[in-house]
Amino acid sequence: MAVAARAQWKGYIRFGEVTAPVALYTATSTSERISFHTVNRKTGNRVRREFVDGVTGKPVEKEDQVKGYELDNDRYVVLEPEEVASAVPESDKTLHVQAFISCDDIDKVYFDRPYYLTPDKMGTEAYALLRDGMRKKEVAAIAQTVLFRRMRTVLLRTHDKGLIATTLNFDYEVRSAKEAFKEIPDIKIKGEMLDLAKHIIGMKKGTFSAEEFDDRYEAALAELIKAKLEGKTLPKRAPPKVSKPNELLEALRQSAGFKPAAESKGREGKAAAKGRAKATRSTAAKAKSKATAKSAPAQRRRAS
Repeated sequence: MAVAARAQWKGYIRFGEVTAPVALYTATSTSERISFHTVNRKTGNRVRREFVDGVTGKPVEKEDQVKGYELDNDRYVVLEPEEVASAVPESDKTLHVQAFISCDDIDKVYFDRPYYLTPDKMGTEAYALLRDGMRKKEVAAIAQTVLFRRMRTVLLRTHDKGLIATTLNFDYEVRSAKEAFKEIPDIKIKGEMLDLAKHIIGMKKGTFSAEEFDDRYEAALAELIKAKLEGKTLPKRAPPKVSKPNELLEALRQSAGFKPAAESKGREGKAAAKGRAKATRSTAAKAKSKATAKSAPAQRRRAS
């Protein structure tokens, strides 16, 4: 993906007494996604959005729109634009490296948004010095600066020929994992089920390649729009079948490549029936042979 032509932020990076001019470019973009406008179903015209007073219902002009912090129902502390601006931290436009840490020290749940951190021509050598030093020591860097009106903590990691700067969520923004998982019962999986699960994981082991994964939602939207233009309707998809607890072991066996129990029993039954039929035929043949042998002397006596 090409780097955006316009930097999201320009400033400096400082580690020790070394300072280099740098810029941040967004590493991800949603501009290629299918987007929609809200339109009037009756006229087909695009709907214009406007702010209206919640009580009077009358439109509110832009110059009368201010920020308000809700105390309780319909009671607000009103903040003027200049008051909000005064709360923005002072910035020297510098990413101050606070520490170098192990690349695995930070739980990825704190990761917010990635940016490409690139050097200005005047700072290329200092930038390369930081990049190569971090790569040699196999470390990441923690830095802080004011980004987009807020003090942000940033994780710097080496990537290809440059550095990736990932903004980090604050601790109060990350919800507790204990709270999220508290309803999960303590279940210990062991025996055949665990062995099968490990076997399936081993079978599916691979590597991540972003181009191999498609945005199925985008593709589905494109198919839907095409069908609507052609006056067609798309078939409804059946919901996935959920594995019930009593079906889990059989589902694992099938995932591991073993035949379903019913099919195996069916094949075993057919084989047994075939074996019984063969044994019956063999017994009948032996009985016939004995009967023939017994009747032979009588036939010879009558002949004589």
